[in-house]
Amino acid sequence: MDFSELYRRYSPAVHRFALYLTGQRGDAEDITAETFARVWTTSVPLELATVKAYLFTIARNLYLQGLRGRSRQLALEDDLLDPGPGPFAQVAQQELLHSTLQKLQELPEANRAALLMHAVDGMPYEEIAQVLKLSLPAVKVRIHRARLALAGVGK
Repeated sequence: MDFSELYRRYSPAVHRFALYLTGQRGDAEDITAETFARVWTTSVPLELATVKAYLFTIARNLYLQGLRGRSRQLALEDDLLDPGPGPFAQVAQQELLHSTLQKLQELPEANRAALLMHAVDGMPYEEIAQVLKLSLPAVKVRIHRARLALAGVGK
């Protein structure tokens, strides 16, 4: 009997057996595939009277190896997980930052300078007015307009 005939005849039974062992369709498919891969690569001749038992033995051993492997795996504790944003959130943040920086560059220089001095450096309005040689109300208006212009970035 050639391998394709062996697979055609016994794979449903091996799959069903693996599914009953694991209770998981994906695991059963993996075990079935690995079972037939091992039969394909073995140099030991098969006796047709014991083929089904031989295949079930391989499938069961693969299942048991999987159980032993899983017992050595530990679930991650919640406090070990990375609290940072995932890759999609990081990309969204980068796009928002790029868009904001681009919009910031489009602002008039005095508005941009006033906003940066206040928002980034924490300078009080009075100091900004002295640096830019503007009145206090003019500084407040420039910062307000800059904020309004940037607020439209994420929309």
